[in-house]
Amino acid sequence: MVEVSGALNVIAVSLMKIANDIRFLGSGPRCGLGELSLPENEPGSSIMPGKVNPTQCEAITMVAAQVMGNNVAVTVGGSNGHFELNVFKPVIVANVLRSIELIGDSCQSFVVHCVVGIKANKDRIDKLLHDSLMLVTALNPHIGYDKAAAIAKKAHKEGTTLKESAIALGHLTEEQFKQWVKPEEMLGPK
Repeated sequence: MVEVSGALNVIAVSLMKIANDIRFLGSGPRCGLGELSLPENEPGSSIMPGKVNPTQCEAITMVAAQVMGNNVAVTVGGSNGHFELNVFKPVIVANVLRSIELIGDSCQSFVVHCVVGIKANKDRIDKLLHDSLMLVTALNPHIGYDKAAAIAKKAHKEGTTLKESAIALGHLTEEQFKQWVKPEEMLGPK
């Protein structure tokens, strides 16, 4: 049972991470990451009218915290077995069953009330992708580190794009930039 509780704890850790990632990616719309739009399940924030609270993400993180706590109780219970007898079995069984029920119910609710309603904010994602100063790494093999760094620093300082900065510094033409900097080709493993 201790091992089962440990496996449930691993699931809880994963759910906590997934829910927080979704919450952070859905932060916005005008500040924060804003890459995702989360479903509006409730009227919104009592403090900020119009804000969409990530309540389903918050709910599943609370469940994850409870399952992690249950695992601690199971661990303590398991460690109190002496010889062939463990009087903590009721605590162990109760917490494992509670964790199974919590994870099962909350995952179903999370899918129905959150996951199926998530939408990607393609315009925001595209803007973040194409405005990223990290794209300058694509220029390294063509113009070298120092010039690429100068382009990034200028763009950051002046609030311009890498392309505008590169052209202004005279390190490359617009055509060269388009040929060498292709963000879509820089995504994912090679």
